[in-house]
Amino acid sequence: MNPSGFFIPSPTISGFQLGPLTVRFYALCILAGIVIGLWLTARRLRARGGNGDQVWDIAVWAVPFGIVGGRLYHVITDPELYFAPGKDPWGALRIWEGGLGIWGAVALGAVGAWIGCRRAGVPFTAFADAAAPPLLIAQAIGRWGNWFNNELYGAPSTRPWKLQIHQMDPATLNAVTGPDGKPVVLGFFQPTFLYESLWSLAAAAVLLWADRRFRLGAGSVFALYICLYTAGRFVVELMRTDFANTFLGLRVNTWTSGVLFVVGLVLFLVLVRRRRSSVPEPVRSPQETA
Repeated sequence: MNPSGFFIPSPTISGFQLGPLTVRFYALCILAGIVIGLWLTARRLRARGGNGDQVWDIAVWAVPFGIVGGRLYHVITDPELYFAPGKDPWGALRIWEGGLGIWGAVALGAVGAWIGCRRAGVPFTAFADAAAPPLLIAQAIGRWGNWFNNELYGAPSTRPWKLQIHQMDPATLNAVTGPDGKPVVLGFFQPTFLYESLWSLAAAAVLLWADRRFRLGAGSVFALYICLYTAGRFVVELMRTDFANTFLGLRVNTWTSGVLFVVGLVLFLVLVRRRRSSVPEPVRSPQETA
């Protein structure tokens, strides 16, 4: 298939062998997002008057909880991928093959962060506010794992930024080749993974600006994170065409995004109002950095 005009190519390889280990680019993108997100969170917590080194102590709890939560959400919302006739139930445990739900990751990761904050003596709301913009940046980086996997795309597209999708062989981690020896191209689609990545970066910039401009705190930065991310995710979910379970004609993640947007908005308004009528958090400094 030879399209006319510009298109975004996708990789024809999603991983490689390193001795007995299989290294997947999806996992590397997730790992890179986590490391960069934690580093930025440490900077922001330090700028707010806290001890940035404590972020790594909190991460010992937050990251494993987040990974488990993300996988649980994915398996619960798409059980037929693992438990339908002919499927391998043990595949539900193979996180490295892809499949993490952000909602589960954030929810259970927050539980782990709360435990870590309690042990480290860090106010949970201060940590959550410090982590909100870096979390969006980490999500933006992690989305590129979907690019390597040739997944998370929308409807067929002829726009200049259309995404080329190959037929991938999960056993070899390479694109399937046709009789001519060239990778098989399934078509050209809306790059919804890219839309979500760019939206996450834009939302992170808005959070940083709002936090500096209005001196947010007491959990309101994190609440605003929920509002901004879910607003973009709601639109992206409406564009996606990959398989997903639905409820009343909409994807489960579309409903989740809509509900969480309302929850985040209400929480943000309540926290902002409460903060205006109370003493500011002690973990804060005059200077704010990303």
